[in-house]
Amino acid sequence: MTDSAEAASPSTTTGGPRRAPAGAAVLREDVTEAIRAAVFAELAAGGYGRMSMEGIARRAGVGKAAVYRRWRSKLPLVLDMVSDFAAQGLPVPDTGTLYGDVRALLDVSARALRHPVAAQIIPDLLAEAARSPELADTLRTALREAQGGITVAVIRQAAARGELSPSADPELALDLIAGPLYWRLAVMRAAYSRAQLDALTSAVVAALQAST
Repeated sequence: MTDSAEAASPSTTTGGPRRAPAGAAVLREDVTEAIRAAVFAELAAGGYGRMSMEGIARRAGVGKAAVYRRWRSKLPLVLDMVSDFAAQGLPVPDTGTLYGDVRALLDVSARALRHPVAAQIIPDLLAEAARSPELADTLRTALREAQGGITVAVIRQAAARGELSPSADPELALDLIAGPLYWRLAVMRAAYSRAQLDALTSAVVAALQAST
């Protein structure tokens, strides 16, 4: 894979790919996607601390200039990818009951956390966030956007059906849903059985109904 036709200066590119000036070659999307895939692989293989722009370029099969044309360093690269992931969002479950919606959300979230790449990358980025306020802010925003909006929708649906009070707290719901999953799957590295997810769903629903 080559990138000789691209024209963008690393001194002017500070975030993700931008529109090239008139008369300049456009940054190739296939090169960009190869770099993004290489970043995930590098994070999973060695973590953020060991990741380098040179290693990303090697894994993507492109020159270092192709990476620097798009991102000035690995931090804005990772920040950009985290933000893009959050923007994609997840479908809001609408099963007709609060139990069904919470169970569906737990199932999707558990499968995501069990993915080998996610299991390696998420704890590593959270650890790195303790040393990087910029990364910490981006992660908080991304996670809030990715999960918070879904939780708000689930709570509003339940309130509209009369299963919860309109004053039900989406933040509490997010804590009750995400907290146990992350603790068991990402921290303890233990699995959730179907029966355990059913029990967790019942516990979350009961806690939300008791809190309003």
